[in-house]
Amino acid sequence: MTVHYMKAITERYLSLGYAPYRWYQANSAAPWRALTRPLHSLRLGLLSTSGAYALGQAAYHYKDDTSIRRIPASTPDSALRFSHITENYLIDAKQDPSCLFPLATLRRLVANGFIGQLAESVFSCMGGVYSQRRVNDELAPALLSAFQHERVDAALLVAM
Repeated sequence: MTVHYMKAITERYLSLGYAPYRWYQANSAAPWRALTRPLHSLRLGLLSTSGAYALGQAAYHYKDDTSIRRIPASTPDSALRFSHITENYLIDAKQDPSCLFPLATLRRLVANGFIGQLAESVFSCMGGVYSQRRVNDELAPALLSAFQHERVDAALLVAM
């Protein structure tokens, strides 16, 4: 089945009462820094924009939810749930959470010595936030602070 993402997200936002979505265009290139140490010596963080949350945590609401979920890295896949504005794209994740929130895979990579450590908590947000201002002013600073609290050397971003 072919999914026409741009059309689907435009229709979804219109159904929520928003004007047509304006896709983000950055004013400058994102800062990039090459790793200075091998992965096996790093503490790795995880961020997924899939709307993942752990059993017992609140699901995301759909209108500009800029909240984040701090999920213990020890959380089993069976305790992961997903809620997102683009709910129809979560079919695979609900069957195999690792495709959007690869905690089990990262734990195996740590156990095999490929990654030094996994942060005690990993993070999720709902990537379908309409307000670019709120992403820049609320979500991005909250994520930066969360990663700093976890003392990560690098982070894996799994964008949905």
